[in-house]
Amino acid sequence: MGDFPSHLVTAPARPRSGRFRATVIGVFVLGLCLLLAGGTAAPALTSPAFLIAGMREIPSPPLGTSWAPAPRTADGLKMVASTDGQDFQLHTAGGDRTFLPGVDLGDTTPGHLPGEGAISAAQYRAWFAAMSWLGLRVVRIYEIHPPAFYEQLAAWNQANPERPLYFVQGVRLPDETYVKKRNLFDKPFTDAFRRELQAAAKAVSGDLTRQATFGQVGGAWTTDVTPWLAGWIIGREIDPGAAAASDRRNASAPRFTGRYFRNTPKSTPTERWLAARMNDLAGYVAKHGVSQPIAFVNWPTTDPLRHPQEPLPQEDLLPIDANHVLPTADWPAGTFASYHAYPFYPDFLRHEPALINYDYEGHSDPYAGYLADLRRHHATMPTLITEFGVPSSIGSAHNAPLGRSQGDHSEQDAMRINAELLRMMKDQKLGGGFVYSWADEWYRYTWNTAGQQDPARRQLWHDPLTNEQHFGLLAMDADGAPDAGEQRLLDSDGWPAREVTARVDEEYLRLTAKLGDSKPGSMMVSFDVLPGVSGAPMPGSSDRRPDAVLALNLVGQSGQAYVRNQLDPMRLDFTVPAADRGPAPNGWKPFELVVNRALTVPGTGAKLPVELQNAGRLRHGSWDPADDQADSRALWQIDGDDLTVRVPWALLGFADPSARRVGVPKNGKLTTQVSPGVTVSFTASGTDQAVGQVRWSNWNRPYYTERLKQGAAELRDAALVVTS
Repeated sequence: MGDFPSHLVTAPARPRSGRFRATVIGVFVLGLCLLLAGGTAAPALTSPAFLIAGMREIPSPPLGTSWAPAPRTADGLKMVASTDGQDFQLHTAGGDRTFLPGVDLGDTTPGHLPGEGAISAAQYRAWFAAMSWLGLRVVRIYEIHPPAFYEQLAAWNQANPERPLYFVQGVRLPDETYVKKRNLFDKPFTDAFRRELQAAAKAVSGDLTRQATFGQVGGAWTTDVTPWLAGWIIGREIDPGAAAASDRRNASAPRFTGRYFRNTPKSTPTERWLAARMNDLAGYVAKHGVSQPIAFVNWPTTDPLRHPQEPLPQEDLLPIDANHVLPTADWPAGTFASYHAYPFYPDFLRHEPALINYDYEGHSDPYAGYLADLRRHHATMPTLITEFGVPSSIGSAHNAPLGRSQGDHSEQDAMRINAELLRMMKDQKLGGGFVYSWADEWYRYTWNTAGQQDPARRQLWHDPLTNEQHFGLLAMDADGAPDAGEQRLLDSDGWPAREVTARVDEEYLRLTAKLGDSKPGSMMVSFDVLPGVSGAPMPGSSDRRPDAVLALNLVGQSGQAYVRNQLDPMRLDFTVPAADRGPAPNGWKPFELVVNRALTVPGTGAKLPVELQNAGRLRHGSWDPADDQADSRALWQIDGDDLTVRVPWALLGFADPSARRVGVPKNGKLTTQVSPGVTVSFTASGTDQAVGQVRWSNWNRPYYTERLKQGAAELRDAALVVTS
């Protein structure tokens, strides 16, 4: 997620209609920007949002009442948002808005890492238009974005004064040295954070110039966007072990009392450090004559509630309580409690009796119970869920009640769940819900696949098995290099296939085959990725060379992916008893992911076994986003004699397809070997058919296209309901 720690932590063939390449959209969008910036209302169909595939299927949003800012003034400070008890109030010409539907926006695009300033002005412009079209009223960012973000936000809002897009500015911690030093109060760390807080206050006011450094964008920020600044969220999810050690080390740190923020008597050293940083930021902001609500990032791992049934001690080790960090009378905009809270983690959502038995709309819903508990605890301030959502990935990383797991969702299902959760937050009288996230981010990793990948080049390819890369409302579909055409592997009267072609992109190896006149009832598609690795053949075949096999039931339309024991990636993560693994022939393993370790529930002593996901289950069907019945997780389709297969690189054992490196576990550690190419063969009714070798050149630049995910209309409908 936006700041999710590492321990938690789909594409049609090549249609071009309605798509745009991120590298060439600038001319088109800038022309539209000039039209819209003229001050007159442009026809809906000229919106730059429609440069994104899928947006034209979303109906025009109703006009409703005006969301134009109507700021108030208190103590000489102008406020477009403030808090009143448990209400978060955005002051607009149409009245005070007390629930904000929003979206989180990172700062990367495929091929890039955070801090590189990779998003173009044209992309910002199209994205802001699309967010507004979807009924999202607030965009939350985690750090200072390039000047183009602020310039394009102001341009959009000035061209659409009745429907502006507000934003929440984040300020990241400067680094993770506090974890290593076990000390939040470390002076170099604190000083660096204070400098970034000051820089952020200048950036939003259009008064910052700085040079780019590693992980930090540079430029000249000259646009004042404070008229649309709805609040601040500073920091990131705090590491509980490091903060607990810091609290012990700094036990004598005095309770903080600043001009703008103070601590209550029961505050901890961590809460005192946070109060001081919020006071620093308020001081920088007040110099510009404005005040906005300020909060710090929190998450269930360090929430102030107690969870005695939580199996992992670190998930209930340290409470951090926003109730202990309060504004003074000199900060009229106030504060709020901000949580990154997902429905799939931690495990107390599955074991706490009060949560399990919480009734929401006539059925048990632990997540709704958790939201209610948070609001009940923060009785004097608003509670906002500033990250939530589920990913549209094949791979999962954690099971959850009511099917809201950390992955293994189609795009439609993910959007439906996100819509349900957004409505729930409004029902529970929270102050807002920000869905994570706007766009899929290729550089992301998660705990149960990270050890299988080369971390230095992860941003260059897209992995459907890594759930963290698929939280976006916007799919960043791999497109392949422009010169990477189809490779003809087979053109004969052979059996089971007559013709086979292949294509490589940053997400899949794709095969299309014309089967023989006598179509088999089942067949295997086999892949030899490393000639030096061999062993027992799959039953029904005599070929000892393949390292990965897709076993397809063409009649039952089911399938299973297998990997040779030597390349089984689970060996890099955990020791799982053979009896707990899915069935497989000798020398092979089904492609599986660990989604939970074996655990003991402390209150009951119940022993919970390891949980696995059959990530190698091969769904049959269409993955074309133009097909309403498509499943973005589908990997193969048979239509008459035509067989189409797309194979995620991870199912073939690749740790980095961009450099053709295959992961080979050795003594529990990842080693890699370069593949000369992938040799494909088919097997049916005991007959092995050599197909050919797929080759490709290494790539250091990925290509992608942007597309609104299927089902996004349901989230848009929820956003309109919660603001009505």
